[in-house]
Amino acid sequence: MAVAYSITPELRIRLKKPIGKLIRGSFTETIRLFKGIIEKEKPSVIISVGDTVTRNIVRNHVLPQLSIVDNRVMRKITKPLRLATENVVCVKNPPGTITEESMMAIREALKSNCRVKIVVDGEEDLLALIAVLFAPENSYVIYGQPYEGVVAVKVTQEKRAEIAEILKAMETVRKAK
Repeated sequence: MAVAYSITPELRIRLKKPIGKLIRGSFTETIRLFKGIIEKEKPSVIISVGDTVTRNIVRNHVLPQLSIVDNRVMRKITKPLRLATENVVCVKNPPGTITEESMMAIREALKSNCRVKIVVDGEEDLLALIAVLFAPENSYVIYGQPYEGVVAVKVTQEKRAEIAEILKAMETVRKAK
């Protein structure tokens, strides 16, 4: 497994802040507001990152093209999500890293025209960055912001440039483990 990026202590602090629009509130409130955004914006693709966010949007009839989960909620093992997907891909992605395998899985999932669930052995949090990088323009990536709500990231050229800068600042590690 080749690690492409590894988070630095400085970036860990920076990434605690949302990289998109923070929608504050309860699960019910945040999903209602997110549904309003997608009804207005009509995104080309919706990508969910995280088990709780994915579970909540699916329960509220928002079906992501790509779901990235790790079968954990707040680092505790949870029951695997049953999603109406045509493809399930399993990848390894240790905490605090982004692996080449994960990046390739996200890129391929977004090229396909089917619903895909990526199940991560490790941690999925940083994969929201890769989802934004590879998603088509005007897509939305949604992820949880613990104890605050959800973050909705509209994919634009400017947002991709911001993510590219974050990735550039990460330690690039090019050795197989």
